[in-house]
Amino acid sequence: MSTFQIEGGHKLKGEITPQGAKNEALQILCAVLLTPDKVTISNIPDIRDVNKLIEILGNLGVKIQKLGKGKFSFISDELNLDYLESEQFKKEGSGLRGSIMIVGPLLGRFGKGYIPRPGGDKIGRRRLDTHFEGFIKLGAKFRYNREERFYGVEAPKGLKGSYMLLDEASVTGTANIVMAASLAEGTTTIYNAACEPYLQQLCKMLNAMGAKISGIGSNMLTIEGVTALNGCEHRVLPDMIEIGSWIGLAAMTRSEITIKNVSWENLGQIPDTFRKLGITLNKVNDDIHIPAHTEGYQIESFIDGSFMTISDAPWPGFTPDLLSIVLVVATQAKGEVMVHQKMFESRLFFVDKLIDMGAKIILCDPHRATIIGHNFESILKATTMVSPDIRAGISLLIAALGAKGTSVIHNIEQIDRGYENIDERLRAIGAKIIRTE
Repeated sequence: MSTFQIEGGHKLKGEITPQGAKNEALQILCAVLLTPDKVTISNIPDIRDVNKLIEILGNLGVKIQKLGKGKFSFISDELNLDYLESEQFKKEGSGLRGSIMIVGPLLGRFGKGYIPRPGGDKIGRRRLDTHFEGFIKLGAKFRYNREERFYGVEAPKGLKGSYMLLDEASVTGTANIVMAASLAEGTTTIYNAACEPYLQQLCKMLNAMGAKISGIGSNMLTIEGVTALNGCEHRVLPDMIEIGSWIGLAAMTRSEITIKNVSWENLGQIPDTFRKLGITLNKVNDDIHIPAHTEGYQIESFIDGSFMTISDAPWPGFTPDLLSIVLVVATQAKGEVMVHQKMFESRLFFVDKLIDMGAKIILCDPHRATIIGHNFESILKATTMVSPDIRAGISLLIAALGAKGTSVIHNIEQIDRGYENIDERLRAIGAKIIRTE
């Protein structure tokens, strides 16, 4: 298990470029299974979860060639579908939640798809019903081996388009169903579809491959099935979660940082949500410039004078992946805020580490926490912590960089799952951070 040692209390300065988006990359990589032709993808982040999925694709028989940093070509013309029912796949697939999205492309193209019950962050229940209910409406038959915790869908006679109203606007569920429906016979309509920028990117990529998807960016997608898809080239967006993380880092360390090439039009409510915390964000071309907040930052209140509540919601609402960053940033703000994590019931359970560091936080219940900011009058103190998941891990890292003294974070493999070479990139802007194996 690897560890970070972080000497906090240092101001940072410089430019940082966000990596490619993890959540988009996991969808886009699964989509290469839809065609036997070459698909070239650039700006793929070099992180654990993405690399695991690339390894699974290689074991499935995809011909993979690295063309440069973050750029790969994929040819899925000779796949070994027996791998899907092997013990090796059951082990590899169960360790990566994103592997669920290989099922839709394989079902659409080959009439069958299998997946072990996937792992991922322990942040609460993350059910798969939406995925499989969508496949069933397309005509697939579902089976589940309870003893081996192994799922399967089969449609030997092919899929047929259908109308469906999703019970939740699941991003991965929508992606999976869209990929399967692209090769179904007839027209599929998905209502209450997810509409995140990364899902939009998937749909645009599929259209470039010859799919017929309309309604992109809305919560109603219409897919006219085609008989085959061709290859294409695609570039992954910058990671909005990493961008939000760097905004939080700049505020907590009162540092002047420029985040390069952020794709402002795809950031949604992220800039305005951080502005509600009193953080100044300047748009400079396609960059975000954050000045050093030497006088601190003050949380806004609502018009009626009640104190601010920040909560997550499906897109275009504020992403749940950044609520832990908001919570940490609020610990040194002037004022109070309630963070309401609606979507996952265990994602706030890392706040005990922040309380140990001296933060004033009241955990109201599994979904809500009230934070009373210190306004930098009482600096957090260093401590030893364990990273429970990706987003809590980066939040604890940001807290440590703003704390007094040297903190230690264990289980940083969780952070590596979502952030590329984070220690090297932080050192480049002045952070005092050491990785020990």
